[in-house]
Amino acid sequence: MAWTERQRLMLQEMGLRVWALASSPAPVSETTAAPLAAPVSRAAAPQRAVQLRTVSASPSPQPAAAAVPMAHAGGDADARARHIATLDWPALREAVAACTACGLCKTRRQTVFGVGNLRARWMIVGEAPGEQEDLKGEPFVGPAGQLLDNMLHALGLTRAEAAPERQVYIANTLKCRPPRNRNPEPHELAMCEPFLQRQIELIRPGLILAMGRFAVQALLRSSEPVGKLRGRVHRYHDVPLVVTYHPAYLLRNLADKARAWDDLCLAAATLAAAEDRARRA
Repeated sequence: MAWTERQRLMLQEMGLRVWALASSPAPVSETTAAPLAAPVSRAAAPQRAVQLRTVSASPSPQPAAAAVPMAHAGGDADARARHIATLDWPALREAVAACTACGLCKTRRQTVFGVGNLRARWMIVGEAPGEQEDLKGEPFVGPAGQLLDNMLHALGLTRAEAAPERQVYIANTLKCRPPRNRNPEPHELAMCEPFLQRQIELIRPGLILAMGRFAVQALLRSSEPVGKLRGRVHRYHDVPLVVTYHPAYLLRNLADKARAWDDLCLAAATLAAAEDRARRA
């Protein structure tokens, strides 16, 4: 199938030089997805048939995957999580900005809450803020953010002001930058987890795209590498979830950009199929 000129240009910006497929993938099969409130135009999905394989995945680990330990601070942490679960958007943003639940509050310049449409059909979940995110207070900026924008544009999506079917919502698992961009620690992920959970509950996205190892660990409770979890449809509660590489990783591993594009195609086809079923219901 021939790519449109626009798709060729967008894929070229992602660093993909070979567009022809060696073989045609199988037709899209039925998956189980939650009913969705706002339909999205099929024009937003790439012009490529994608085989969908639904994997039952929830915050509980899959039998084949080891659970990722999360730190718990007893009753105080539970009460804090219950409180966060009641917050609306303004109160949630204020709670993130004022959070001192872990030591990252001592080294951050500012918190990185999230950006995008509060009724978005697509929700992008990344890992932890880096130096540029800490300076700007927005997730996915700098070279990794530019690559993510190109990937979204190739699907007809954007982080800029747009309708819910076109404007995504972007958030991170951590709201504060770890010093020297080190990996997040389990207790840090645990303290930030209620914030991310509440963001997902308020947005009620049609699909979650989990980018990178720590986003996958936080959402799927799996220690399996991204390479083993990608290529199939998981679920976070009742929301379809697709795993892919973090853009910062793709900047260092150019060969995996083609696999990331396959993941975007899978995500777009999954959401389109779910919304077709919702319209027929």
